[in-house]
Amino acid sequence: MIPSRLFRPAVAAAALAVCVAAGPAAAGMIIVSSPHGVSETIDRLAAAIEKAGAKVFARVDHGAGAESVGQPIGASQLLIFGNPKLGTPIMAAAPTAGLDLPLRVLAYEGPDGTVMVYHDPVDLAAAHGVPADHPVIGKMTGALGKLTGAAAAE
Repeated sequence: MIPSRLFRPAVAAAALAVCVAAGPAAAGMIIVSSPHGVSETIDRLAAAIEKAGAKVFARVDHGAGAESVGQPIGASQLLIFGNPKLGTPIMAAAPTAGLDLPLRVLAYEGPDGTVMVYHDPVDLAAAHGVPADHPVIGKMTGALGKLTGAAAAE
């Protein structure tokens, strides 16, 4: 049996190695694969958002921006969207949540095809001192799952 004073550092080191090996998207981010190209994936996501009654605030084409300065990064687009009915209670509970709201989903061309990535609402809540069991956090989690699922559907 390993003494607990030796076991804890070993577990922490192993966990850190997994996070580093998995890359930055592993920590607090949800990744969803899409069979569609980046532009089509973002189009489909925007349509799903509007159909659900939320609002698309902006679409940022990182790939085009990088290309414009001669530093191509490949296809990469960010969609910024939200629903004040969901976001406002979170910002009322923690005004700093306005740094991370409205919600954002990034789609980019990875080595294995198009992926969407977004911050896990539970981690977003924790970063701003909002309890993970706040009812809006569950709704955000469910909405993000449904919306990105619709965007990635065949």
